[in-house]
Amino acid sequence: MNLFTRFENAFMPNYGVPPIALARGEGTRVWDAEGRQYLDFIAGLATSSLGHAHPALVEAVSAQVATIAHTSNLFLHEPEVRLAERLLDLLNAPARVFFANSGTEANEAAYKLALKYGRREGRSYFVAAENGFHGRTIGALSLTGKRAIRDQFGPFPVEVRFVPYGDADALKEAVTGDCIAVFLEPTQGEAGVVPPPAGYFESAREICDSTGALLVADEIQSAIGRTGHWFAHQADGVTPDILTLAKGLGGGLPIGACVGFGDAGRLFEKGDHGSTFGGNPVSCAAALAVLDTVDLDHVKSVAARLRTGLESVRHPLLKGVRGRGLWLAAVLTDDRSAQVQQAAAHAGFLVNAVQPDAVRIAPPLIVTAEEVDALVAALPAILTEAAG
Repeated sequence: MNLFTRFENAFMPNYGVPPIALARGEGTRVWDAEGRQYLDFIAGLATSSLGHAHPALVEAVSAQVATIAHTSNLFLHEPEVRLAERLLDLLNAPARVFFANSGTEANEAAYKLALKYGRREGRSYFVAAENGFHGRTIGALSLTGKRAIRDQFGPFPVEVRFVPYGDADALKEAVTGDCIAVFLEPTQGEAGVVPPPAGYFESAREICDSTGALLVADEIQSAIGRTGHWFAHQADGVTPDILTLAKGLGGGLPIGACVGFGDAGRLFEKGDHGSTFGGNPVSCAAALAVLDTVDLDHVKSVAARLRTGLESVRHPLLKGVRGRGLWLAAVLTDDRSAQVQQAAAHAGFLVNAVQPDAVRIAPPLIVTAEEVDALVAALPAILTEAAG
């Protein structure tokens, strides 16, 4: 019985059966169970910041798991304190940190943090963006503006009003003195790597300031160098009230973080929230290795090369390119992203059909100029195969 059949027989069907079984990785390259090599331009959904088997990550994780692998939240340990301090240093603002295990858990913590504020202040509803994605647990899902994955699990415990992403006028109309918080992604990831218009986050900050609503920045995908900045909101010159992190922070190890700025960092009281595995020593050691290793200058340089290369491709199926840093989408003229993903795999490249007309390109942050050039050179033939 092959691995795909064993997977299908053992797992719930929510993922279907993935088309490729990966066996190992090194740098930006991975090999499937049959020995075929691919250049990885997915990076575990913008998670494997340092690629695969990076020496810094291997050393940090190995040393930590050989020292102490788990403590629970009944005890503190050096790696979690160092990581929290490091994040606060990079954020350069007064804040407090809560560690979780994933993005949805980080957003769940942010949801509870905001809810406590709202109930204290007598506020009643949230505002979030259409097509936004914040996770699949009930609190995070209630803030997710994708009806196909949301509606079947309602009703939800708190009212959420959805507005078109990037429309500052609609946001202003929706946010009143009764609004608890506004949840926004600096760029919408699962919607197809959709950046907002210039000035949108500044407007969101002003709207929240004028009404007393909290501004929550979901940077599960966009942070830790992915856009060429440690945090995408820094490029907009905006500080949120609450920030959520995950994915690239652990470089492939499970970790999430909810950061509360100023007064928001003191809303939780003892016993209000917790996590058995949150702040795990091994995951914190991995995150510290990521922060020590990511080179923002390299990210900016190779990201500019990737974007310029993609924009130079002329093909009837390619409409354009959007996104920020090493987090881009090739936008198509037809709903052929699944075919592009398949054709790219045939050519030895892993990309992601994030939307029917958009292909996500998010390589490890260590990707080289030569590897970027290889994808660009292969893209016309990939598109031609996908076009059928």
